Amino acid sequence: MRKIRIAIDGFAGTGKSSTARAVAKALGYTYIDTGAMYRAVTLYLLDKQIPVDRETPALMEALGNIRLDFRPGKGASLEVYLNDEPAEPAIRHPRVSEAVSPVATLPAVRHALVAQQRRIGEQGGVVMDGRDIGTYVFPDAELKVFMTASLPVRAQRRQYEMADAGLEQSIEDIQSNLSARDQIDANREMAPLRQAPDAVVMDTSDMDFEDQVAEILRLVAKHYDAAHSR
Repeated sequence: MRKIRIAIDGFAGTGKSSTARAVAKALGYTYIDTGAMYRAVTLYLLDKQIPVDRETPALMEALGNIRLDFRPGKGASLEVYLNDEPAEPAIRHPRVSEAVSPVATLPAVRHALVAQQRRIGEQGGVVMDGRDIGTYVFPDAELKVFMTASLPVRAQRRQYEMADAGLEQSIEDIQSNLSARDQIDANREMAPLRQAPDAVVMDTSDMDFEDQVAEILRLVAKHYDAAHSR
């Protein structure tokens, strides 16, 4: 049976990336961290001191100089490389977190990265997480999941994630950053953060990591059972 495309969308800090990575591993699928792609572009712009809040000739030129690809990382996961250099953990730094949402609102950036994402996933067998995968990148994905969680829970998770990468930031600053990103992502003109009408909603506030993975694998099995019975 044909491998499907799994689109996992939702707010930052809901556990999208770690859950999507584990689901892909369990299924033998390819995991694509689309958020890491936007972060890598943001890192490049910041390092080159190119404004991140508007389309300029410098930004358009930069997009032509940015090469992104995914290569094996820790375990069976894939990590994003920026111009042949590993982008982790630099893309998780607070300065990138604070600038990535404005970058992601720029149509030129989104067009460039969405084209890459569609090319990667067109054959199926992929798990992609982001903010517009089920609504814009793959509106015809066979399984769509929209993950949410309370802001305090998301901030705590993000702080743990940063600590694992050797980064420190107060819980208050993280919560403020997440709240600002929510507003930007939900109100951007192009492909705003929205729940797809046919997406399954998962509130992960009281779910542990294993339960999140198990629930999505259950949804995958349900999809295949329904397809087999037709």
